[in-house]
Amino acid sequence: MPIERSTPITVALVDDYDVVLRGLAHMFDEHRDRVVVAEINANTPREQVVDVVLYDSFAQPESDHREIAALVENPRARHVVVYTWNFQPELIEAARRLGVHGYLSKTLTAAELVAAIEAVSAGEIVISDQRPRAPSAPGLDWPGRLQGITDRESEILALITQGKSNAEVARLTYLSPNTVKSYIRSVYGKIGASSRTQAVLYGVRHGFAPDVHRIDHWMGGP
Repeated sequence: MPIERSTPITVALVDDYDVVLRGLAHMFDEHRDRVVVAEINANTPREQVVDVVLYDSFAQPESDHREIAALVENPRARHVVVYTWNFQPELIEAARRLGVHGYLSKTLTAAELVAAIEAVSAGEIVISDQRPRAPSAPGLDWPGRLQGITDRESEILALITQGKSNAEVARLTYLSPNTVKSYIRSVYGKIGASSRTQAVLYGVRHGFAPDVHRIDHWMGGP
């Protein structure tokens, strides 16, 4: 049952891929009486305080806790939530130690996500159930979705486009090296690449490179 408030909860969306943020923002379209996306633009006045910062982990170094810690320490963020596919116990425990208020799954429906955000804003610590790997919730977007590239393939191609090695991709996504290689082969087939150089060039040309530096902005950078 929705938590009653006199005003909607303000939410800032944090990720360096605009297509990911736009898809996430649209998930709240039918719940604007409960949640308002206060920031999707890194140029928002820096003094604005938001109820919840939602850190989308797409192609971000989730296992590098510096970014999450900086968000938790930011006085503009009342609560910080990690929004992710990765539910390894060590990641959840590390995020809890850093002080996050929620660790939410990308398989949640829009209604479930809004309810979880409301609970976080009300002071609860919310950790999604650890479900087997499942497709992302309807409405989410990612680079290459319209071209038939899956969410996981997209994340791996984005990491490759950032210059990550296979070993680094495996570490960041908590996948085995062989699984990473399998995803890469699948991506190559879909984009017509026969080498890593061709894959990186495709990524740069088709939105797999970070668009902005919204995370740096929230960490106190430009």
